[in-house]
Amino acid sequence: MEAFFGNLELGFTTALSLQNIALCFGGCLIGTLVGILPGVGPIATIAILLPLTFQVDPTGALIMLAGIYYGAQYGGSTTAILVNIPGEATSVVTTLDGHQMARNGRAGIALGVAAIGSFFAGTVATMVIAALGVPLTKLALIFGPAEYFSLMIMGLAFAVVLARGSILKAGAVIFVGLLLSTIGTDLQTGDERLTFGMIDLMDGIDFAVLAMGLFGFAEILRNLDNPETRDVVKTKIGRLLPSMQDFKDSALPVLRGTFLGGTLGILPGNGAVLGPFASYTLEKKLAKDPRRFGKGAIEGVAGPEAANNAGAQTAFIPLLTLGIPPNAVMALMVGAMTIHGIIPGPQVMTKTPELFWGMIASMWIGNLMLLIINLPLIGLWVRLLKVPYRLMFPAILLFCCIGIYSINNDAGDVLMTAFFGFAGYAFYKFGFEPAPLLLGFVLGKLMEEKLRQALILSRGDFATFVTSPVSAGLLLVAALVIVVAILPTVRKGREEAFLE
Repeated sequence: MEAFFGNLELGFTTALSLQNIALCFGGCLIGTLVGILPGVGPIATIAILLPLTFQVDPTGALIMLAGIYYGAQYGGSTTAILVNIPGEATSVVTTLDGHQMARNGRAGIALGVAAIGSFFAGTVATMVIAALGVPLTKLALIFGPAEYFSLMIMGLAFAVVLARGSILKAGAVIFVGLLLSTIGTDLQTGDERLTFGMIDLMDGIDFAVLAMGLFGFAEILRNLDNPETRDVVKTKIGRLLPSMQDFKDSALPVLRGTFLGGTLGILPGNGAVLGPFASYTLEKKLAKDPRRFGKGAIEGVAGPEAANNAGAQTAFIPLLTLGIPPNAVMALMVGAMTIHGIIPGPQVMTKTPELFWGMIASMWIGNLMLLIINLPLIGLWVRLLKVPYRLMFPAILLFCCIGIYSINNDAGDVLMTAFFGFAGYAFYKFGFEPAPLLLGFVLGKLMEEKLRQALILSRGDFATFVTSPVSAGLLLVAALVIVVAILPTVRKGREEAFLE
């Protein structure tokens, strides 16, 4: 316990430096802004801002990027309630009752409950990360290369199952990500792989180029293709502080949402997105009168909002303790850590404790900042919702190009980013989700490294992956997850064939 408090003291000492406070505040403010503006999510924003993080130390960079991620969860609720457009995928459920509350003249109460519920859930989830960090890292230290490889296989299996849309499409996209990770010169043999004789590909594909193309450029193209009409609520926002009755109605949904979201947020794939849906379903089942849901039930805002913020925070657990990104945003975090020369995994806590504990402490500070940013500035956010897309997106595109060029001072990087932008847009058009591709790309390099290490230690014997109980268990879980996901499709196909 003494060591735990000592670690927290180190974390707050790191996070409370002037530079890190400024970066945390900047990240939270930008996160809130991108959450509020529909069409510009945290994945695209973090991808766009990656080049800026090269100018600061790794701890400050990750504090800012983390602030953007969980800040967007707060901001997404504002758009969902006031405009009936989810600023974030995690805010889809909030539109159902949040916007109805706004139409009923209770917009302020809905926003207040969403912010307070998110603050509570974020604080609890941060405490969970702090408590689980040390034991999970100790557990991770017993992992060898074979166990790590199997753990990543399990992570990709979850990513396939939890991705939106077709399992086959998600699997194909992950496979493309794995292939892209192999492009470049093999560091062990010196052979060129999949470069097609192009000098620009000899060092492989730059992570920032791929991320900004797939999520920055592609997101802009997608939004220009489908401009959304924004019908901002015309009624007064009203008071933001909920009444005692509102607090009573919201207390248990917030607690249940925090638990559900925090648990599901750890899952690889889209775990953080599942939390709000699970919370809404649970609250509807437990309600005395389920018919109120969809007509302005406060529980339908409090539970899902707590769940999405808890999930956003606990998603950091597998990243910080095991080095495994559970979703696309965490994959971007792994990319940022790698760019700064930090190897994600259990060694982070032992080699750079100030980074690990500084990030955890910054989450506490960030959640407090978000409460201050969100509630008093509602009027400003409402005005920003009226900014036309035709002014916003050209500025973002210009900023993207400057950022990419500044990494290597190479115009070829800008062209490659544009190529991946069109590829990302094509993925969207054909119903492929690009987020698993980024997971496959990030994990591909790590998987190849661990596969080679495991085979060197076992002298080329592939049985090493099943003779280790931990490795065999992880591979079994991965296989079961895929089988359970595929079975309904197989059963449906058989039924259709029988009917014919």
